[in-house]
Amino acid sequence: MSATQPLPSGPGDRTRALQQALDAASDQGGGTVRLESGVHLCQGLRLRSGVELHLAAGAVLTAVGDYGAFAGNICSVIAEDSDRAFLLARDVERIAITGPGTIDGQGRLWTEGADETMGVRIPARYRPRTLVIENSRGVVLRDFRILRSPMWTIHLVDDQDVRIAALRIDNDLDHPNTDGIVVDRCRDIDIGDCWIRTADDGIVLKTSRDSRGGIRPTERVRVHGCEVQSLSCALKLGTESFGDFRNILFEDCRLQECNRGLGIFSRDGGVFRNIRFQRIHVDCRETPDGYWGSGEALTINVIDRRPAEVRAGIVEDVVVEDVSGGMQGAINLVGGSGLAVRGVTLRNVALRQRPGRLGTALSLDLRPTPVDLVPAATVTGRANAWFKDETGRVIGLVPYPGGMPGVYAENIAGLVLNNVAIDRPDPLPGLWNRESVVVTTRRSDQAPAQAAAQAAAERP
Repeated sequence: MSATQPLPSGPGDRTRALQQALDAASDQGGGTVRLESGVHLCQGLRLRSGVELHLAAGAVLTAVGDYGAFAGNICSVIAEDSDRAFLLARDVERIAITGPGTIDGQGRLWTEGADETMGVRIPARYRPRTLVIENSRGVVLRDFRILRSPMWTIHLVDDQDVRIAALRIDNDLDHPNTDGIVVDRCRDIDIGDCWIRTADDGIVLKTSRDSRGGIRPTERVRVHGCEVQSLSCALKLGTESFGDFRNILFEDCRLQECNRGLGIFSRDGGVFRNIRFQRIHVDCRETPDGYWGSGEALTINVIDRRPAEVRAGIVEDVVVEDVSGGMQGAINLVGGSGLAVRGVTLRNVALRQRPGRLGTALSLDLRPTPVDLVPAATVTGRANAWFKDETGRVIGLVPYPGGMPGVYAENIAGLVLNNVAIDRPDPLPGLWNRESVVVTTRRSDQAPAQAAAQAAAERP
């Protein structure tokens, strides 16, 4: 990437000028397009091979608020009902976006009011993702900011050799489905020293099906030195899990004011193997029932949400070590039927467990369940978030048997707890289990979590 073309800001829509500059740089064998200070309002843009898009200090690349403006940027993976991106790269190599400037998704333009009872805004049905990179390699994302994403912020799909460093992602905390960085069916990914604040998952690994039913693994991913605030799960694998996950490492991260800290969620048939979380500080707090989970430092669960199509894949060879901090919920591990979670080690875990103000942590949260895919006519709610039955109960929330412990493990094969210390209040609050650690192995029809999932699947 050699020649640099400066592009000044200007009034009105700047799409044509910026796209022409990107195309010309690529056609000449590569180069840098530099956005100068000021607002650059654009419709959908395509990134091209060999080109660095540099956002200078004070430059703000701003998305328009019209879904039709992104009709030329159709994505291979549909997320919720989103099939479009503001910035799209497909089948490219040697590309970069660098800072210190800003990309603004104008998320507030993509909401339709608020649901005060659940603590969230109601997102528009059709919203673009901010940046989608598909089937590409040799990608660098470094030193810039993304604000107010309407939907998923960065979505990597079928990519290899991607380096993400020192990004700052700052989304509205009441805007659902605005995941920070989504790594989907990718290989050889390094994410380091990023700061992320979002109402949904912080950094999440997935293996989605593409529009033709294609399935691929996510493997050889390292996440390190990141600070995340998330009202869903800060560092997560799943729930989309059609392909396998292999050789994944999260280390040296700090998770602040999170709903869930660490999570593995098997739903769609893919196998999770050789997963490591190490040297993580967590601060996990209760949230309203509109958010999945509540104050949990670690969640691993296996639920058959497509029982007529495929069994959820096994989770095995997981190590969680050197984890410190606090939680208002519990560590919960649920293996489902057939002991589908195997070989889990918790080592050198020291957590302070204290009650929250909402009481929402007192239930084991098994969402998403089968009802989230095919809701019955009698339920109310929002797809891929929550559904309430005819009594007003949120489907998928189950009280812990005997009250909330510090660690709850149900149907886990080969569980090792080595130097796990949960500091609990004395006297214990109401609806807390007297036992700090509860480990149970039951037949699937007797296990509370599995029974709840099965009831959801069979609900008329």
